[in-house]
Amino acid sequence: MRTQVGIVGAGPAGLLLAHLLHLQGVESVVLERRDRAYVERRVRAGVLEHGTVQTLREAGVGKRMDAQGLVHTGTELRFGLRSHRIDFTALTGRGIMVYGQQEVVKDLIAARLDAGGDVRFEIEDVALAGLDPQEARIEFVQDGARHVLDCDFVIGTDGFHGVSRSYLPDLVSYERSYPFAWLGVLADAPPSSHELIYARHANGFALHSMRSPSVTRMYLQVSPGEDLSEWPDDRIWAELHTRLADDTGFALTEGPLLDKGITPMRSVVVTPMQHGRLFLAGDAAHIVPPTGAKGMNLAVADVRLLSRALGGYYAAGRDDLLAAYTETALRRVWRATHFSCWMTSMLHRSPDDDVFGEQLALAQLDYVVSSTAMATSLAENYTGLPYAQGWSYR
Repeated sequence: MRTQVGIVGAGPAGLLLAHLLHLQGVESVVLERRDRAYVERRVRAGVLEHGTVQTLREAGVGKRMDAQGLVHTGTELRFGLRSHRIDFTALTGRGIMVYGQQEVVKDLIAARLDAGGDVRFEIEDVALAGLDPQEARIEFVQDGARHVLDCDFVIGTDGFHGVSRSYLPDLVSYERSYPFAWLGVLADAPPSSHELIYARHANGFALHSMRSPSVTRMYLQVSPGEDLSEWPDDRIWAELHTRLADDTGFALTEGPLLDKGITPMRSVVVTPMQHGRLFLAGDAAHIVPPTGAKGMNLAVADVRLLSRALGGYYAAGRDDLLAAYTETALRRVWRATHFSCWMTSMLHRSPDDDVFGEQLALAQLDYVVSSTAMATSLAENYTGLPYAQGWSYR
């Protein structure tokens, strides 16, 4: 088989890139090891930056998002039993959209299939070959048969545990592990607040979020090696009530827990994000702790760059945009990594925190909510820094 761009991974990064390339007349094939049902139902991120929302609208895949997504114009920081609202729109003129990653994936798969795109699920034994300045090749097994896909470029959007990153020689990885994890739950209960609540408490961090008007998403800070069996539903609800309490009598709505799991916290950035005809995007190249809501949004930023660079290559024979991809992408990646690290350290209790460390964190939070400059900085980063250029070369 032959195509112009071979994409490994059918998450939001790979699917969006395929669609943006299609809009510029560039062909692609997307290969995914999971089945379609699994990809469409796995719950991941849910906060879309202003620029991500605009990108999906411009690409023609935002109709359902605009109908079902929840527009937020601010967020709440809660500490010392007091609540403080950061008004994103007043400070930056931008907001966010709460719309689950799995819903974005559904929309993108539907768009690719409606346009006659080639998206293949349940792919096994993916191997990359070539990858020199002249050609690239993806070998894989589908339905028990071995296939070879020749292409001009390979884009690895197959996540942190995918195979693509292993094909980059001389890769440098910068990593930080955090001394805590998140216990996340999905509750069949209407949200208790119309915006997200980030709470720092003596017992640890808590986050109140949502996925729809009837489903709440919440998190608790726990130890990295925590045993999920030690957290029955009653204990989870009791801790959520405690950590999210404020001096106004905040009432947390309970409901059956549909899902729960523990997620470790880490930061990873690899460089370079390219070699020859191979390029990485999204979690294949970088991981951020979810406190700053940057994971999927960074993936969108990566594929915007790749979409324009590949569009320029095919439309005008330009290779300078592709050559500059790593340098350009990493500027935003490191900014988002810093913001995520800052939010994480400010809102979580470290096992090493003493009274001194606790007071420093509270002083930082107090400064954020009392200083227009600091609140604006948080709002700018949270809603997403503006893009320098569009996703299309045309």
